[in-house]
Amino acid sequence: MNGARDHARTYHLHRLAAALDSTGLHTKVRTTFPPTLHVFIPGATMLTESIACTPDTGDDGRLRWYYRWSWGEVLHDADDPSAAAAKIADVLSAR
Repeated sequence: MNGARDHARTYHLHRLAAALDSTGLHTKVRTTFPPTLHVFIPGATMLTESIACTPDTGDDGRLRWYYRWSWGEVLHDADDPSAAAAKIADVLSAR
């Protein structure tokens, strides 16, 4: 477990949680290893998603952070939490 990376993960997940505030979805950042963001629809707790944040090397060779769906697929670049929030809201509202 790397403290600096866990701090960065948590930072990006909190930014995503803030971006989801306006969508009507509820969120909870779990800081246990690995930090994740749990997203759910109020009154429909069976419709939940756990979002992770992972580092990777971008095309330019620099470290970049990405939001990932629970199944491991990249959701969006962590530099744009509003766009990631829109994708999550779209998927969870398609119930």
